[in-house]
Amino acid sequence: MIRLSAFADEISLDLQEQVEVLLSENIHFIDFRSAWGTNILDLTDEQVARARQILDANGVGVAAIGSPIGKVPIDFSYEEHFQRFERAVTVAKAFNTRYIRLFSFYPPVGGSVNDLVAQKDEVIRRLSAMTQRAREENLVLVHENEKDIYGDTIARNVDMLQGVNDAHFRSVLDPANYLQCEQTPYPDAYEATLPWLEYVHVKDVRADGTLVVAGDGEGKWPELLRRLRADGYDGFMALEPHLKAAGQFQGFSGPELFRSASRALQNLLRSMDWQYA
Repeated sequence: MIRLSAFADEISLDLQEQVEVLLSENIHFIDFRSAWGTNILDLTDEQVARARQILDANGVGVAAIGSPIGKVPIDFSYEEHFQRFERAVTVAKAFNTRYIRLFSFYPPVGGSVNDLVAQKDEVIRRLSAMTQRAREENLVLVHENEKDIYGDTIARNVDMLQGVNDAHFRSVLDPANYLQCEQTPYPDAYEATLPWLEYVHVKDVRADGTLVVAGDGEGKWPELLRRLRADGYDGFMALEPHLKAAGQFQGFSGPELFRSASRALQNLLRSMDWQYA
């Protein structure tokens, strides 16, 4: 059975309000990206403990750590960024989740995507080292395809997934992100990355670039959901609608627009009688 989750910081800066809106939408998991206006990797140990208390008291589990790992230029200090990754590992263990979302690096400072492609081996080396560390802790890294990183296009994403070649490094399917890179999310990206598919992010975008609820854009969500079901997908579907703002490190929707996104997805699932939790 699939499970619904959400990047709940799209609702509010306040974790308690995030939880209340999630529960009002019958969503019991969170892709934890930030609380109280602070990225999850920058929360103090005391804030992590407080967050855990709030989530546990309300029966909300952490589906994944929505980390910003890999959202730095490829020539940024590897050692410094790996230490930040270690914080992601610590936080994942604290919240009892096995998934850490990450990215595959920006071009060098002042460079272009061609400069990044030329550093393919370094991209794979860094991701492989993180994957080895994840394997040691029985964690799974899930790579989100996003514009301007190495794995933004279908071809480079597949190239990277093949290069790392590890069961602890898997793929997120984010249809809207593929559309923003002028790629076809379904069926092209879906079929190409299916061997590594582990996670689904739910947002949609129109041809003019406007972010909309699932089913109102070019993401072919009804067809994609039918295919996911036919192929036996039983993982998380995480709402990340970005209906009010879409920034480099975080989007925002607000409570009411978030509810619209939640209900659009749940209506699509109910229309095909796909059970979810």
